[in-house]
Amino acid sequence: MTQALVPPVAPRLPVVGNMLGFVRDPLGFLCSMRQAYGDVVDVAIGPMHVTLISHPDLVEDVLVTRSRLWQKDRFLVRTLKPVLGEGLLSSEGDFWRKQRRLAQPAFHRERIASYAAIMVDRAARLAREWRDGEARDVHKDMMRITLDIVASALFGASVGSHADDVGEAIEAVLAVVSDPFELFVPVLRRLPTLQRRRFARAVARLDAIIYGVIDERRQRGASEADDLLSMLLHARDEDGTRMSDKQLRDECLTLFLAGHETTAINLSWTWNLLSRHPEVEAKLARELREVLGDRDPTFADLPKLRYTAHVIAESLRLYPPAWSMGREAREDVVLGGYRVPRGGQVWFCPWAIQRDPRWFDDPNDFLPQRWEGDLAKRIHRYAYFPFGGGPRFCIGQAFAQMEAVLLLATLARSFRVEVTAKRVIAEASVTLRPKGGLRVRLTKRAV
Repeated sequence: MTQALVPPVAPRLPVVGNMLGFVRDPLGFLCSMRQAYGDVVDVAIGPMHVTLISHPDLVEDVLVTRSRLWQKDRFLVRTLKPVLGEGLLSSEGDFWRKQRRLAQPAFHRERIASYAAIMVDRAARLAREWRDGEARDVHKDMMRITLDIVASALFGASVGSHADDVGEAIEAVLAVVSDPFELFVPVLRRLPTLQRRRFARAVARLDAIIYGVIDERRQRGASEADDLLSMLLHARDEDGTRMSDKQLRDECLTLFLAGHETTAINLSWTWNLLSRHPEVEAKLARELREVLGDRDPTFADLPKLRYTAHVIAESLRLYPPAWSMGREAREDVVLGGYRVPRGGQVWFCPWAIQRDPRWFDDPNDFLPQRWEGDLAKRIHRYAYFPFGGGPRFCIGQAFAQMEAVLLLATLARSFRVEVTAKRVIAEASVTLRPKGGLRVRLTKRAV
């Protein structure tokens, strides 16, 4: 470690460091750090030093090559663990590996394929609800439909009556965990503020719903084939043990939070991009007419909906819902020749890396056609990583990708979506939401 270099240090203010610049504009701040100081730079968020890395080689080193030297970063643990407990997103070590083994069969290809019909059915219902010339908040629609899909796939029909209640509680939870002042000033989380009381009530509401469904399912003795919850109830580890109710609660809530918000955000940004790029929208509509005609898509159509998938992939490149990721060093590490001490925080920003001109031509342009050749094979594996990577890559990646393609195909087959705002601001909190939603005007396509 004595020969390792100290990373370049970004200028900062006393006490607060670079926190003001980061809180004011997280995306702009992180991109400016890479542009000014290169692929490794030390920034200070209050009293905490963070090593910001921006090269795919370094990201791969952390996520894959030497993943055993790293654990989830302190900010994720602080914000999400009080809500998610020991779910897959927040647990560590042997416990995480055991939970991952138990949950993995629920996400095998055959199991995922069985949910295509649910996804298309919910999208078709929404298409029947939409009206020609209507003004709507399409982001709200995407949040509602993806929550409904996750609820149906995970819990089955028994959660249907609770769907709105779950959605409201999740919104209340996210309002707290995305508050930058609570994130960087931990003492605020111990104060009995109105926001904190709402947070506690929301978590209690989610617990009551989820534990109630788990208890009902145990008493009913559902078969393993029913849905994801039944599958997790029946899952046994190598030593024959099953998940406790607390473990089931943590995993179910993790899937609720991560499984609906990210796809909804991906689709919202996709609608925004299509509205501003009529040539892309026209090509998408042409593919949907040629492949689907006047019917809704099915799982069997996915291999033929290539351009639709490229539209989703390009939207994920420009607007990754998980816009920033991080790890904490378990021991002293030399990363790219620079010293990261034990307990040191390392951040990497898909938003910045996926817009880097070293890896993508015209990086800020929306060009789904860039994915038509062998680009995915030619670029560095970690120049594009909206679902993370390594042992802890997103377990729901296949589910989310299929869902986004099927929902976009079902809805765009019937409607053109025009965003009415001149500019939509990306709000970088826990996820990358369109600030204030996404107001649109719908136009029914001619049959």
